[in-house]
This record gives sequence, structure tokens and C-alpha cells, in this order.
Amino acid sequence: MAELAYRLPAEWEKQEGVLLCFPYKGNDWPGKYKAIQWAFVEFIKKVAAVETVFLMVKDEKQKEHVSVMLELAHVNTSSVSFLIHKTNRSWMRDSGPIIVKKGSERVALNFNFNGWAKYNNYKLDRGVPQVMANAINAPLIQVTYKGKPVVLEGGAIDSNGRGTLLTSEECLLHPSVQVRNENFSKADYEAVFKEYLGITNVIWLGDGIVGDDTHGHIDDLCRFVNEDTIITVVETNPEDGNYKALQDNLERLKASTLETGKTPNIVTLPMPKPLIFDGLQIPASYANFLILNAVVLVPVFNDSNDRIALNTIADCFPNHEVIGISAIDLIWGFGTLHCLSQQIPE
Repeated sequence: MAELAYRLPAEWEKQEGVLLCFPYKGNDWPGKYKAIQWAFVEFIKKVAAVETVFLMVKDEKQKEHVSVMLELAHVNTSSVSFLIHKTNRSWMRDSGPIIVKKGSERVALNFNFNGWAKYNNYKLDRGVPQVMANAINAPLIQVTYKGKPVVLEGGAIDSNGRGTLLTSEECLLHPSVQVRNENFSKADYEAVFKEYLGITNVIWLGDGIVGDDTHGHIDDLCRFVNEDTIITVVETNPEDGNYKALQDNLERLKASTLETGKTPNIVTLPMPKPLIFDGLQIPASYANFLILNAVVLVPVFNDSNDRIALNTIADCFPNHEVIGISAIDLIWGFGTLHCLSQQIPE
């Protein structure tokens, strides 16, 4: 009998919980650190209402501090499981492990986080996959290809759990900017996706959104909402910096096929109006939602398109409660709900 292969579950498949990391430094949110802590408490509260929060804190002192905040906010603390580990940042989608299935068993994959090939202070974050693997008693596998470590962040990929994966050329194939794996071709990435994630079909988008610190993560662009439907952000204003790239991505999706050979259903999401803070355009996107067992949490930006985005996503998830979470403060760190979390399949 052939050895069971790995499979990357879709985000809407049954979850045990979600990995989050409570920030203890304000470096990612200059001038907004106090507000960020309470934004995190609200995020934790919504997740803990439906499943476990695996909450990483740097030490016992921070654990006590956070516990007081959770109690004040009436969080269901029986669903919060603390993990003690000092990190550089809180972006668990990227530094945390990607959990795959091998039959009914879970396996944690360590994709060798390197600070998005941009920042030097990531050494502490490299310990996150082992801590999480220990917490769920899963083996940790170091991902390699042709004898070398492979670098890949969770925010760079999205899967329908059936063999099709979404990613972007800007993130993985740019020849000179934030190069994760030097001289990697599409064929190299697709070989890695097949071996470690059970992917047989890859849909390549082009560029990401303006201001994206990760240089093209897919979770700000488009996501599977079921096995044959993809939701994608579009910009309707031709003068906007995102217009050309997002129209190109839409055309690529319309021309794509699933692992079944069928064309995916395409649902479009608006973009919020450009968010400028301290002279920078911030990468605000409604595509950065997080799917939980019974709830979908959607970042909102005090924008008239918030309502349209929430209704559109609610139509895609008729069996989930869809909740908007204010992300005006969170996005100052260049990411929101999906970037900060990593789901742990059951």
C-alpha cells in the first residue's frame, strides 16, 4: 500500500483552534500599541466564543497581564490555552507552522520563516512551529527541496483542500525583491506544493496590492470560500494604484481551472478607499478575513464599502455568522485578522 500523502485542509474544514500571539512590543504599530492590545482582546474574544485560542505570550508576566485584560472583557478564558515563547512579531500566519493532514494524523510543517526576506530580526519567530507542534502533539517536519530549506509563508497560499492552490508571482517569483528561494521556478514551487501540501493544480495570480509589506501575499487578494468558488478583490477606479493589478488578477481567475478541470465560480469584493497614514498607503483589504468553525471574521475600515464586503462574504458563507472587526488600528502594522492567525485543523 502506498504511503499516505500530505493534504493541506481548506480553512473552512473543522478546526480545533487558532494560533494567535499577543504583541508585547509596539514596534509593528508605532504610536498605537495601547489600542492594539484591546483590538487583540476583541479578536481573541470572538475566536474563543467558538473554538480554542492557542495564545502565545512571551513569559509568565505577560500571561498574567493578558489574563487580566481578558477577564475585564468577559472573554471565555476556558477556551484560551497559553503558550509561553518569546517572538519577534505576532504574524502567526507566516511564522507559525502550516498544519497538514496525513490520513487522519496532523503534521506540522516548518517553512523556515526568514522575515519575508526583508527583515533581519526573525530568529525568535523561527521557534514558533516547534512550540505549536508540541502543543498539539504533532511531528514537526522541516520543509526542504533538493537538499535545501524552502521558505514559504502561510499568507502566500490559499487552498480549497481538494488539490488546488492560489498564490502570486510577485511574492514567489520576483527576481530581485524579497526573494524567498533563489532561482526557484514555478515548476520548483509546484513540486514543493505537491510533495508537502498535496497540491496538483496551482492558480498563479500576478501582483499584490499597494503597500503590502510581504510583496504580494495572496490573503490580501483572493481566497477560496468553498471548493469551487473564489472571492477576489477588485478596484473599480482606473486612477487607483491597485486598478491594473487587480483587473489582471480577475482575468487570470476567469481563465483558470480547478483540479477537476472546471472553471471556478468567481465572486468579487470591493476594496476600501485608500487608507493613508503618516504618508504611507496601508494595505487594507477585505480579503484578509478569517474562517472559523461557525463564524467568519472580516476586517472593516470605517468605509462605505464595509457593508458591501460583509454582505458579499455573508452570501458566500450561509451557514456561518459573519462579523466585522474594526481593523483601523491593526492595519497600521500592514496586516489584519488572517495575517495574525493560523488555523489548527481538528
